[in-house]
Amino acid sequence: MKAAVEQVQQEYAFSQRRACALLRVAVSSCRYQTRRSDEPLRTRLVEIAREKPRFGYRRLHVLLSRAGEAVNHKRVHRVYREAGLSIRRKKRKHCVRVGQPLRICTAANQEWALDFVHDAVESGRTIRVLTVVDAYTRECLALEVDTSFASRRVTRALDSIIAERGQPLAIRCDNGPELTSRHFLAWSMEQKIELLHIQPGKPTQNARVESFNGKLREECLTVSWFQNLFDARRKIAAWRTDYNGARPHSSLGYLTPNEYAAQRARASYGKDACPTTASFENAKKRVSNFPTAPAAGNVDEPSCRIIP
Repeated sequence: MKAAVEQVQQEYAFSQRRACALLRVAVSSCRYQTRRSDEPLRTRLVEIAREKPRFGYRRLHVLLSRAGEAVNHKRVHRVYREAGLSIRRKKRKHCVRVGQPLRICTAANQEWALDFVHDAVESGRTIRVLTVVDAYTRECLALEVDTSFASRRVTRALDSIIAERGQPLAIRCDNGPELTSRHFLAWSMEQKIELLHIQPGKPTQNARVESFNGKLREECLTVSWFQNLFDARRKIAAWRTDYNGARPHSSLGYLTPNEYAAQRARASYGKDACPTTASFENAKKRVSNFPTAPAAGNVDEPSCRIIP
């Protein structure tokens, strides 16, 4: 209350008595000066704080109590702060991301969604599962199982997928250390792949892979007992084969992801494969790539002859 009285005096140029009357504080309480000296307690706190520099006032109060000094913890806190012994705590740095709403995909390999799922084997050892899903066909492109994943391990798994089906235009992922490292960022720039990092604490911005992770958890991880890492890899790989080739997907009209991907591929190839008159005319004008023999004299010979 003394601080409030002083603030009113400074801002409104009131006397102390008038400020106390407005705040309903007794003038005697405002003018009270303690006769108790905190110097011995301050000296003792400074001595202990030098020995234990990372101890806060609560632990220092416990040490004083063990030494036989009966002192209130609130007094210890006040003297502790007045002596400038408060510990400076480093604030955790949070990365700032701009929200990336889900995009409407119209073809395969436009966007991949990437995330991690945790589980444990019989011995209690934690395992991680790297999940990669195509946002359009809902195909599970990879389920890599290991005890840990460095960024180089992640890029190696992505390289194997790219070698099999081509590279995506974008990858949507969270802000884990494996996906924000210098190696991963350099790899994406080298491959010319756009990284869509979601905002921290908002997994709904990567809803497609979160939905897949829920299916993986309910249909495989929860109902399976993994004896070791190799057993987990075998069972999870078998579930991935069943998911892509046999499990009906509701958002795909109850087709399997493989059936839907094949259907869309046939539809796109069918549009491109329609022959036109212009294509036939261009075919007539094409030069054969087979080796030919020059025509001799004025003899009528075909201009193109295949040499056996």
